[in-house]
Amino acid sequence: MVGRDENGAVLVVQHIPDGGPRRVGTWLAGAGLDVRVIRAYAGEELPATLGGRPLLVLGGDYLPDDDARAPWLPATRRLVAQALDDGSPLLGICLGGQLLAQVAGGTVRAEHGTPEYGSVSVRLRPEATADPLLHGLGPVVPAIERHVDAITELPPGAVWLASSDACPYQAFRVGERAWGVQFHPEAEADRIAAWDPAPLAARGIDRERLHARALADEGAAVAAWSVVTARFAALCAGRRPVGR
Repeated sequence: MVGRDENGAVLVVQHIPDGGPRRVGTWLAGAGLDVRVIRAYAGEELPATLGGRPLLVLGGDYLPDDDARAPWLPATRRLVAQALDDGSPLLGICLGGQLLAQVAGGTVRAEHGTPEYGSVSVRLRPEATADPLLHGLGPVVPAIERHVDAITELPPGAVWLASSDACPYQAFRVGERAWGVQFHPEAEADRIAAWDPAPLAARGIDRERLHARALADEGAAVAAWSVVTARFAALCAGRRPVGR
């Protein structure tokens, strides 16, 4: 069960009602961590400081600087900057990864490139073989995507870890303890069955076909992203990641 204890908890920033931590939160809690979800979209206030706590920033239907529609984003960016400054473990998912990229000096563009929906083959780059989270996963891992915006330039000094056919910057690391991913390791295949089919159909995409592929890829996705989450949990707890 995901906890709500503020003392030493992993802070999770949730941007939209259906954008919670899902299985990543469950895996973190299963590793013995307290997970405090801050529902920023509902008006829950973000703390002024991290206090050295780990940070997980989730996805949402915004750009990293879309402050007019999401007035909590400046506070989120400040927390991301604090994590980079003090070395607190940080994982940014989709919008969260874009936030990390922008705060660290990269570039994000709206409706850039080819949108990605459903289970996508994510290719691990050679740099991933030495990465604390992504090492040993194999050359290709499936992950669920749902984005139209994209990172167009990584921050200076970032380590480029993964790509896909439609989106080059699928995963990267800034420094030693901050990761951004464009995909959704927290999303189960069955989530796709609840997606509104009309916007997908307008793009010529069949939701049932997306769902079927995601179901076929689910075993491999769980095997990979549960391990990555366990390694991130070890960093959050101050332990050496598994396999390092």
